[in-house]
Amino acid sequence: MKTTVESPDRLFREAKTAAAGRGLSLKSFLTEALKEKLAGRRRRPTEWPVPPPQLAQGEMRRVLSTIGGEFSHIDAEDWQ
Repeated sequence: MKTTVESPDRLFREAKTAAAGRGLSLKSFLTEALKEKLAGRRRRPTEWPVPPPQLAQGEMRRVLSTIGGEFSHIDAEDWQ
């Protein structure tokens, strides 16, 4: 499928340079980049938040409490 995509000039030049550096066409480079980005969205943890193993249980409670407190200050309009 063909489509037209607008991007900032600098980003386009960086992508074209990166593609050339890997010996790829810009089309191949962008196709791979989109596949990687979409695959990353499919890989979600089964539970959020996933506690880092190096944190002690009390420290994790403090972190979760801080996060909860911060989210309580977000206006519903900011999420739209």
